[in-house]
Amino acid sequence: MSMISQNQTQVKLSELIAPSFYALHWDIAEHWHTHYKLSGGRGSTKSSFVSVEVILGMMQDPKANAIAMRKVGRFLEESVFQQLIWAINALGVSGEWKIRYSPLGLTYIPFGNKIIFRGADDPQKIKSVKLANGYFKYIWFEERAEFDGDSEERTILQSLMRGGPEYFVFYSWNPPKSMNNWVNQDILQDREDTLHHHSDYRTVPPEWLGEQFFLEADALKELKPKAYEHEYLGIATGTGGQVFENVTVRTITEEEMNRFDRIRQGLDFGFAADPAAYMKLHYDRTRKRLFLFGEIYGVKLGNTKLAAKIRKYNPLNKIITADSEDPRAIDALNELGLRVVGAKKGPGSVDYGMEFLSDEINEIIIDPKRCPNAAREFTSYELDQDKNGNFKGSYPDRDNHTIDAVRYAMEDDMTMRRVRQRKKSDFGLH
Repeated sequence: MSMISQNQTQVKLSELIAPSFYALHWDIAEHWHTHYKLSGGRGSTKSSFVSVEVILGMMQDPKANAIAMRKVGRFLEESVFQQLIWAINALGVSGEWKIRYSPLGLTYIPFGNKIIFRGADDPQKIKSVKLANGYFKYIWFEERAEFDGDSEERTILQSLMRGGPEYFVFYSWNPPKSMNNWVNQDILQDREDTLHHHSDYRTVPPEWLGEQFFLEADALKELKPKAYEHEYLGIATGTGGQVFENVTVRTITEEEMNRFDRIRQGLDFGFAADPAAYMKLHYDRTRKRLFLFGEIYGVKLGNTKLAAKIRKYNPLNKIITADSEDPRAIDALNELGLRVVGAKKGPGSVDYGMEFLSDEINEIIIDPKRCPNAAREFTSYELDQDKNGNFKGSYPDRDNHTIDAVRYAMEDDMTMRRVRQRKKSDFGLH
C-alpha cells in the first residue's frame, strides 16, 4: 500500500496503518459501508487510522470536506485536531495543507476543501455550518462514548448528510465498562451499511508505541487483569454486577438451526407501556447450551395481532409457556387457535429461574439479527447498586421481558435439584 502526493513524496501506508486495519482500509477504498464504528483499547491506533483515511480521501476529491467532533469542544485542539496534523505530517504533505488555530481548521490548498471542528456541547454551531464548496463527505465522532446516545448522533447526521453522493461516517471510542452503556449496546445492532471494527495494541508494531507502553500494559495485566482487559484490550468487562456472564452474541447459522430438535417457546405479556415478548429457542441439554433464534417484541400488540405473528414462528402449533398472571390473555390466544399454557409460578420461582439460566446453562447463544432485544436485555442486565456502590441482592424487575419469556420457555427443563447458588461475595455482598 502506498500513496503518492502531488510533490511526489512516496509514503508506505503500511508504515502508518497497523496490520489489524489493512482489511478495513480496503473496505473504505471500495466504499462497501457508510458507517464505520471503531472500538478499541488504549494504543490500538484507531484514531490514527481514521485521521489517515480522512486526509487521503480529501486529497482525492475536490468536493470532499470533513467535520471532526467531540462532545465537548474545548478538547478538540489537543486531541482530534492534533491527530489530523500528525496524519498530514506522517503522509509527507504538510506543504499542501494550511493549518489554522483560531478557529480550528485545516484546508487542503490545491482544492480549497476544509476540515472543520465542532463540539456537540453547542449543537447550534453544528447545525449552522455552511460550506462554500462541496459537502461533508467525511464525518468523525471522536470519543463516541462521551456523546448522549444515538439520538444525538442522528440529529447531527440529519444536519450534515446533505447534498452529497456518498458519505463516510467514522465513530471511534474506548468501550465503557458496563454493557448497559449505549455504545456497547449499539454495536449489537445489525445494519447492512455499517461495519464494526475492534482493535487493540497487540497488533501494533512495538516501535510505534515504545517499550514503556508495553511495560505498563504487562504490569497492569499482572496486577489487575480486569482493568487490563478494559483499558488495553477495550473489553466491556462490566461493573461486576452483570447477571449473565455466559452470553455469546453471534449469528446462528441455518445449518445449526436445521439440527435443532428441542424447541422451546415462551411468552411474556405486555401491560400498558411494557412490551410483549415471545421467544423461540433450542436447548442442547447435553452441552447445556441455549440458542435464542426467534423473537417477537412490541408494545400494544393486541391478541389477534400477536397470535398472527406467533403463527409465523410456530407453524406446527407447539405448546407455548406464558406468564400465568394474565389468564384472560392465555384464554384469548387459545381461542384464536394457539396452544398456550400458564407458567407454574410459586415462591422463589423468579430467583430459581434466573439462577438456572445464569449458573446451570453453560452458554446462552443469541442471534443479534433475529433477536435484537434479547441480545440487548441479556447483555445489559445487571444488579442494582445502592448509594455506596454495593450491589443489591434482588434481581431488578425492569428491561427483562425477553428474559422472562425465556424463563417460562425453560420451565420444564429446570429440574428440582438445587441450583448452585451464586455466592453473595461474587457481587461484593456480605
